[in-house]
Amino acid sequence: MLTNNDILKKLRVAHKLRDENIVDILKLVDFQITKGALGDMFRDESHPKYVEAGDQILRNFLNGLIIHLRGPRPKKKGKTD
Repeated sequence: MLTNNDILKKLRVAHKLRDENIVDILKLVDFQITKGALGDMFRDESHPKYVEAGDQILRNFLNGLIIHLRGPRPKKKGKTD
């Protein structure tokens, strides 16, 4: 079974993203993370500083990735009667 860390790693490789890019993508959805904290998620599971990526980080990354790839959602026009 894939963990959130595995999913993040695979998306990083597939989209050729660096840690700085991921930090910027998360900023698009107002989620702040340091490169150091992000690096702890990409460590080997046996490393003492390894941190599991929670659902919140994966969810925010996916939402930010959509904005990064597709652009921000267009504003809805108000109804006119």
